[in-house]
Amino acid sequence: MTYKANSVEARDAAYHLHSYTNARRNEEEGPLVIERGEGIYVYDNSGKKYIEGMSGLWSVGVGFGEKRLVEAAARQMEKLPYYHTFTQKSHAPSVDLAEKLVGMAPVPMSKAYFTNSGSEANDTVIKMIRYRSNALGLPAKKKIISRVKGYHGVTLASASLTGLPNNHRSFDLPMPGVLHAGCPHFRAFAHPGESELAFSARLAKELEEIIVSEGPETIAAFIGEPLMGAGGVIVPPEGYWSAIQAVLDKYDVLLIADEVICGFGRTGNMFGSETYEMRPDIMTLSKQLSSSYLPISALLINDRVYQPIADESKKIGTFGHGVTAAGHPVAAAVALENLAIIEERDLVGNVRDLSGHFLSRLKALAEHPLAIEARGAGLIGALELAPREGYATGTLGPKLFSILQGNGLIARAIGDSLALCPPMITTRSQLDDIFDIFERSIEEFQTELSAA
Repeated sequence: MTYKANSVEARDAAYHLHSYTNARRNEEEGPLVIERGEGIYVYDNSGKKYIEGMSGLWSVGVGFGEKRLVEAAARQMEKLPYYHTFTQKSHAPSVDLAEKLVGMAPVPMSKAYFTNSGSEANDTVIKMIRYRSNALGLPAKKKIISRVKGYHGVTLASASLTGLPNNHRSFDLPMPGVLHAGCPHFRAFAHPGESELAFSARLAKELEEIIVSEGPETIAAFIGEPLMGAGGVIVPPEGYWSAIQAVLDKYDVLLIADEVICGFGRTGNMFGSETYEMRPDIMTLSKQLSSSYLPISALLINDRVYQPIADESKKIGTFGHGVTAAGHPVAAAVALENLAIIEERDLVGNVRDLSGHFLSRLKALAEHPLAIEARGAGLIGALELAPREGYATGTLGPKLFSILQGNGLIARAIGDSLALCPPMITTRSQLDDIFDIFERSIEEFQTELSAA
């Protein structure tokens, strides 16, 4: 045990079950307790300062301690602290946010629907698609195709969409009706001598083979992140999304763009769908929607999706779905202010301006003897460590993660890849601080491995 009795750490170990955590290890060691944040920095309860190189969970776009968001929450809390959106009830913040999001969408959208997290949003997508198919008189058209290494959440349904083993193991997932196509990671899965365009064409052909094998009349939708985040920051190869889109169009399959990580500027455009020229029928949004100051997420659906749902709700008498806090007025007010900050301060432009330097320094790290590849776009990237004799796959990343954190940089270990996703307010000099720490840490790691 490394913590004092009756400390925050001790009480956490005694009472708190954490997400994505080895529970026994937390009992033994206790957590890192973060006490406050300011800009791109957070501070633990001993006063140690860290660069939050992951924006929390890919999400705090405007940085920590943004007073405008605090004030927006306080104003709305005083005026209307809560109301729901069931049974034709509404309030101005949810209406304003719905109008704002539909207007911001990179392709024509009809309606916004609010939930509280990316997982809830993607879970709701599955229900909406089933509802729509029944409305269209297509009861067999319910299956959804996701991808290996895709990440779409952790509810029973959304975790089934997720294509990562630890989200399925011991949970008896995925559930029936969810299929997984190949992962578009060029270095890992391309055939020898295969170009990026040829690799993309092969993945599209394999997708078509899945659709034909299952029966096009059974396939309702394909879901994908424009750029894969939690699967390891996997950038789509040249021609990938246009090839996939052509297959979906051929077989009347909806495209769902999971913009939970990519949305609101992360890839250098307001949406990842713009960066990769996707034409989604549905978009799921969260994280940087409110910079995670309050929980909120949204679905945007086009008229092709909305009209059958509206017809079915008239036939049945209701769209029988909803959660208590959906479109919460305080969360919606904070999201609106957060979007105003992103636009007024041109944070998407800042991402574009810094992206070249960010990716240049990231790719320089890939020249290190311990590394095998650097990947990224905008202000999101990952460095993958090379396999090493005597170390199981997935064990090197957490070791380097610990060294980075000890040196004051919070990254994220995804197997043997170390991901970075700094706040969109980050400056060039702060980027240099991030990579200076990374360079020092990987040298320390090499020394540690050499001495083992």
